[in-house]
Amino acid sequence: MNILVTGGLGFIGSHTVIELVKNAHEVIIVDSLVNSKIEVLDRLHEITGVKPTFYQIDVTDEAKVEEIFLTHKIDGVIHFAGLKAVGESVSKPIAYYYNNLVSTMVLSKMCLKHGIGKFVFSSSATVYGDQPSPLKEEMALQKTTNPYGETKAISERILTDVSQANDGFAVSLLRYFNPVGAHESGLIGEDPNGIPNNLMPFVTKVAKGKLTRLSVFGNDYETADGTGVRDYIHVMDLAEGHVKAIENLSKGVNVYNLGTGTGVSVLELVNAFMKVNNVDVPYEIVGRRPGDIAICFADPEKAEQELGWKATRSVEDMVRDAWKFEVDNS
Repeated sequence: MNILVTGGLGFIGSHTVIELVKNAHEVIIVDSLVNSKIEVLDRLHEITGVKPTFYQIDVTDEAKVEEIFLTHKIDGVIHFAGLKAVGESVSKPIAYYYNNLVSTMVLSKMCLKHGIGKFVFSSSATVYGDQPSPLKEEMALQKTTNPYGETKAISERILTDVSQANDGFAVSLLRYFNPVGAHESGLIGEDPNGIPNNLMPFVTKVAKGKLTRLSVFGNDYETADGTGVRDYIHVMDLAEGHVKAIENLSKGVNVYNLGTGTGVSVLELVNAFMKVNNVDVPYEIVGRRPGDIAICFADPEKAEQELGWKATRSVEDMVRDAWKFEVDNS
């Protein structure tokens, strides 16, 4: 298939591009480079032997998006493009609502206009709100704890309504948990512009000496060690899940959790990183971060049963690959 990948030079998008090419799909990448780097395009070429077609545009720009749909025969869309920092979304809600919702509406409108019937959406476990884990797809969505999560929940509702109103528009909503790690080559990984918002790039930059210490947000949660528990998943497992989703997308609205089903605390992950890579990561406990919850991990059975997908990489694989990327690209 010819697949349009928005946000395709970002962390998860770039790794998914590798898996799409590996599975003989043609890829067209759209990325604004707001939180990604153009160098990733050459790295993708180096890894896959293919240099995907690339457009630097913002997906909220309907006219420019339509030019791509008119220029290329597109069979499906995987939509990653969006602002994604929980903390920043609390302080900048308008930017998050505008960027994340308008981009979803523009893309779905273009799909309908140009007869494209496969749409995979990069959603998030935040749409479940603060419910008991393991989280299951059939759970009712609750008010999320931050604007970022709310944009994912609203986007899901938009795409569900569009699919229900248009028989030929099939949607897969992928709710994933906490992606970490990097491609085994060390050529691409999580490399945000500015100060990292996610845990793992913060850990690697502290270990490398680029940042002084890691801030652990809260140690008074009701967990084994007091720090937040999350379902960390290797980014390559996640990438494989996206390929399975678009290859198996036929009709209606499909919802899948992409996670391991195992909760790991912040300190457990940090300690695993230090042990596996034999490096020190100084950290300090600070106050809780607005919008965070105590425990969040998946029930991933549905994706295994319906898509034949299951996360196979370990926490040790995640921290080893993340550190290799940091070391090789410093």
